[in-house]
This record gives sequence, C-alpha cells and structure tokens, in this order.
Amino acid sequence: MVMSEMSSQGAVERLVSQSPQVAALPLIYQRLDEAINDPHSNLSRIADIILEDSSLSARLLRLANSAMYSFPSRVETINRAITIIGTRQLQDLVLATTVVSMFRGVSAEGIDMESFWRHSIAVGICARAIAACRLEANVERFYVLGLLHDIGRLVIYMQLPQQADESIRLSKELRLSLYQAERRLLDFDHTDVGRVLLSSWRLPLSLQEGVGSHHTPGRAGRYPEDAATVHLADIFANALAMGSSGEPVIPVFEAHAWESLGLSEEDLTLIITQSKAQYQDVLDIFLE
Repeated sequence: MVMSEMSSQGAVERLVSQSPQVAALPLIYQRLDEAINDPHSNLSRIADIILEDSSLSARLLRLANSAMYSFPSRVETINRAITIIGTRQLQDLVLATTVVSMFRGVSAEGIDMESFWRHSIAVGICARAIAACRLEANVERFYVLGLLHDIGRLVIYMQLPQQADESIRLSKELRLSLYQAERRLLDFDHTDVGRVLLSSWRLPLSLQEGVGSHHTPGRAGRYPEDAATVHLADIFANALAMGSSGEPVIPVFEAHAWESLGLSEEDLTLIITQSKAQYQDVLDIFLE
C-alpha cells in the first residue's frame, strides 16, 4: 500500500471511530447473532430475543406480510416468520431494521434524510429482486447490502458537513458521480467509509466488499457479484427517481457488471416491475 493510500485509510478509520452515533450495532442484534451462531440455541430462544423489542417485532411481522413476500396466508407470530423466512434471512432483516432505527434521529445538514432512506430502501429492494432473478439462496442478504450501500455518506455528512456540501457542488459543476467528487476533495469516498464502518461492526466480508466496491465492481476481490448487484440496483433506483442520497447525477454504469450477472432483458423488466410493486409497501414499514 502506497503512502497516500495508507494516510487516507487512517483518515477513514479516524472518521468512523470519532462518530459516536455509529460506534456499535444495537445490543439486540449482537445477542441475536450470538444465539444464531450458538449450536445449542433453538428457534424459541431466537424468537424470544426478537420479542423483547415490541417495535422491532411489529415491523418484522409487517414485512413478513408485505408485498415483498406475498405469502398466501397471514404470518401472525415471530416463530412462524422464522420458520417460513429462515433464521439467517430474518437476522438480515433485523440488521436492516436496527440500522435504520440507529440513524432515525440523526440530522445532517445538506441532505434530506427521508429522501436518503427512500433511496437506500429502493436500492435494497432492487438488489433483492436481482438476487431473486439469479436464484440466490438468501436474497435478504442483498436487501441489507443495498440498504447499507451509502451508509458511509451519512458519516461524512455528520462529521464533515462542509466537505460534504463542497463535494455535492463539485459533482454538479463537473457532472461527476459524487464518489468521484469526494475522492478529489478528501482522498477517500463514502464507499471507503462504509467498508470501514461495517468492518468495525464485524459484519460479513461480503457486505463490507459489496458496500466498498459498489461504484467500482470491477475492483471487487472475493465478492464481485455482490458488488455488481448493488451497483446495478443503485443505478436502477436513481434512474427510477426513488429517493436520493444526495447524488446529483446517475452513477456511471459499468457494463461488465451487467454481463457478469448474466441477466437478460426479460430479467430487467421483471426486476423493475417487482421493485415498483414492493417499494411503497416496504417504505411505509421502515419510515412510519
């Protein structure tokens, strides 16, 4: 690693460590993660942990009964939700729900927080739809990946508001993607911050890399298809005007990302149709 890369990495790590709002994931997620990874645990113990948070439980049940799943019968209990959605999949939904809750009270100058989350949720839904078309085993992981893809931008807005505003101005003036403007001004961008933040939370490497390479999926190492998925989902959500994270232009499209996922034109139509159908339903659950 060259000296400039080392200094920018250090700057990102300091930025994240100095952000008390994002110091650690909520305790309920940590307890759930421990229970799921405990070979002596069972479904009842996992359900009991979720049920300790009535707001979280209600939101998860609403998700289970939303257009995102379209189950033929109503899901009435957390135990039932775990059974039909899956333990790992429900854990990913808990992660998504708790992270949104963490940042609900955060205010950042120069950004419409509701619009930010509208965009993030849209990218999550689009990424999930792409994963479903590709018959991925756990599509909820891609929903979380899409939801968190711009989380580093929030840290920059909170900690470096003047530089964040200048990045937006430069992006508009030069018609650059916002991450490119950030790199010109800061020597790092929101994808770098997001990667370090998820690493500090000890989330899986697939999430770290998917978030860290979503603008440059060709540079992804072990999980290029994850990065390609959220790259396309981000472009779809921007093109469909589903909220905004402050990006003045539609991000640059990398053609090989589409090719690497093996999607067809019919898949594209299905992805857009499904995403539009699910968007408002999921939005109402997360942003009520």
